[in-house]
Amino acid sequence: MNPRDEFVSRTERFSLGVDADSGERYASFPVSNGVVDYEEYYRLTAEQYARFLADPTAALAFVEECRRHEHDDLLLQQPGWNRGTPV
Repeated sequence: MNPRDEFVSRTERFSLGVDADSGERYASFPVSNGVVDYEEYYRLTAEQYARFLADPTAALAFVEECRRHEHDDLLLQQPGWNRGTPV
């Protein structure tokens, strides 16, 4: 994965971007499992991506759902057994 962030919210701690290798659009946010900090990436449709870039408040609502594990089916990379928690 070669993520390229196109929007970053430092206050809400999430980003929107495109994976340069696959072209997949994503929303991501940092997590930590106590040993390592990393990001979880969630697949977005082209429509979602355009809407979220235009309205970051809508993106934040989606990101909050992802933080609650409500969209795990959209993860671009499956977490290991020691899954992190949002930071």
